[in-house]
Amino acid sequence: MSIPDLSGLHPLPDGWVAKRLKELSPSLSVGVVVNPSSYFDESGSVPFLVGSNVGENVIDWKSARRITEASNRILAGSRLRASDLVTVRVGEPGVTAVVPEELDGCNCASMMIVRQHPLFDSQWLCHVMNSRIGRAQIEGVQYGTAQKQFNISDAVNFIYPVPPLPEQRAIAAALSDVDALLGALDRLIAKKRNLKQAAMQQLISGRTRLPGFTGTWAPTTLGTVGRWFSGGTPAKSNEDFWVGDIPWVSPKDMKVARIHDSIDHVGPSAIGHGTRLLPADAILVVVRGMILAHSAPVARAERPVTFNQDIKGVVVNPDVDSNFVLWWLVAHESLLLSTTNEATHGTKRIPTNELFKLSLGLPPLAEQAAIAGAISDMDAELTALEQRRDKTRLLKQGMMQELLTGRTRFL
Repeated sequence: MSIPDLSGLHPLPDGWVAKRLKELSPSLSVGVVVNPSSYFDESGSVPFLVGSNVGENVIDWKSARRITEASNRILAGSRLRASDLVTVRVGEPGVTAVVPEELDGCNCASMMIVRQHPLFDSQWLCHVMNSRIGRAQIEGVQYGTAQKQFNISDAVNFIYPVPPLPEQRAIAAALSDVDALLGALDRLIAKKRNLKQAAMQQLISGRTRLPGFTGTWAPTTLGTVGRWFSGGTPAKSNEDFWVGDIPWVSPKDMKVARIHDSIDHVGPSAIGHGTRLLPADAILVVVRGMILAHSAPVARAERPVTFNQDIKGVVVNPDVDSNFVLWWLVAHESLLLSTTNEATHGTKRIPTNELFKLSLGLPPLAEQAAIAGAISDMDAELTALEQRRDKTRLLKQGMMQELLTGRTRFL
């Protein structure tokens, strides 16, 4: 079989060869394909992996269901050994991980099992299978709409560029070092996110006070913290409305706490013709859409913006800090979601009267600003860590492209 034109594999470096997967691991198999639930047993001690337990070179085995030792012996063909590879076949086809020592002897369902073999280093092959080289070949044979999947009869003929074993190990070590850094960043981000959430709940509620602040908070309602406005959509038939650089915010832009720009824009002529302009510092709240089934997006405008009819905006009063309102809304997402109901066509919505009557306590403006500043500092630290992680992921992708194709070599 000729080498597929994947990610610049021509020509192979000196000492490298093209091999089919079945040449690297003559003993491929598939996890049990019967309904795995018939084997689950709360009293069992053997982890039983399914596709949702497997990520790119990581296995979340602690959340896996269990089977008994007796069932594990019956399902001998899908029993896993340390250094085997498991590849998700259904749902997220192609995602591959190496079985760690602590999972030696566990079992799995409906996944391709690449048995460890002296011809290859397991960590190296895992990186290859998760790379563009491997995933492109999966995409070429996968089928299905709601649930993508592939057949092992196709996968056995996937072709990979194979360096000598010592070079495989050197490549694997370099990429595994980056994975370790990514793992450490993920854990730190999770920790910082939890700390921010806990601090936000304490400070926004007044259960914990910042040093130097005393006194009571004034009870009020969300509807009275400022002037509320509804959004809208300018006529699509008027092209002049849609030529400009003024952000027109819709729920798809509300993925961050601070809005600096949007996907769509309007021109000055659109203002007052279906939409309105709110100043920087305005707070935006999604009040309609299916996203309200699980999330209640809110954001602060960092520049003047317009917005559509699925969003309400509030320009806060002079004695209210807009960042305080932002973090109050973020901290009370579950409260916002509890007010939702369904419109006649099934779309989720937050009724205006329910939104406006939500009660909160307002400290003096100086304390509002101090609370908002403390939370914003934690949020900025979290954002910086997330950006560092994203850059590291991009670095890893570049390293994979260089190392796994032999463009850059360990000699």
